[in-house]
Amino acid sequence: MIDMLPLLDWTSFVYFALPTVVLLAASATLAIMSKRYWAIAVGVAAVLVLALFIGGMWHSLERPPMRTMGETRLWYSLFVIIAGLIVFIRWQYGWILSFSGVLSTVFMAINVFKPEIHNKTMMPALESPFFVPHVISYIFAYSLLAAAVLVGIYIIYKKRKTHDFDPSGLLYTSDNLVYTGLAFLMTGLLLGAVWAKQAWGTYWGWDPKETWAAITLLSYLLYIHHRLYAPRRFEVSFALLILSFLFLQICWYGVNYLPAVQGSSIHTYGM
Repeated sequence: MIDMLPLLDWTSFVYFALPTVVLLAASATLAIMSKRYWAIAVGVAAVLVLALFIGGMWHSLERPPMRTMGETRLWYSLFVIIAGLIVFIRWQYGWILSFSGVLSTVFMAINVFKPEIHNKTMMPALESPFFVPHVISYIFAYSLLAAAVLVGIYIIYKKRKTHDFDPSGLLYTSDNLVYTGLAFLMTGLLLGAVWAKQAWGTYWGWDPKETWAAITLLSYLLYIHHRLYAPRRFEVSFALLILSFLFLQICWYGVNYLPAVQGSSIHTYGM
């Protein structure tokens, strides 16, 4: 079955990205038209097209395509679609497919216009059974937390536009996305700690990326505590949620541009 996968690289990506974008647009349109099952089916088709490219690249590189920023953006494009579908299937918010589709398209566009040159080389530290579950846990967490931010922004927009708007259902949705996303974030962090112990002899070294991972985790915990103890002040809660998501962006890729990371971080192998 594996041998049937095509050999793919970034030069082929546009031929998968364009059909995916078309399918995402169709899925979002069908959701707005209240054609729920068709919207889900077309959204799943978009996931399969993108997953086929990822599988082909994995086969071509003979390693997990998770080493570089471009490769992690690819996984993020996939998982943010899945996160949108989960929200749509569970809570039937049709608008979420438009938001998740746009977000996925932005990250695919970056990879189309800024392709990376890849090789099959893997640093010894990355040749670990913890590598794949660590990265997948983090990227899936990023996708769920992005969906939570989108729901939060929508709540604030609707609240300010409609004074009698009841946000309770959407608040429940956002909270559940944060709880689940944080669970995957902590799973990725714990897997990374065990992996670091095997690779570098210590569970935690306060590397710049590790420091920002801790800041991000604490920020989301602060959001959860504020939601629990001040549930009516949800606008403050969502300010914390947006701030937490900004911290997450720094942790994911922004930290690579910090002066303290250059030449000293053990996490710069993917740059």
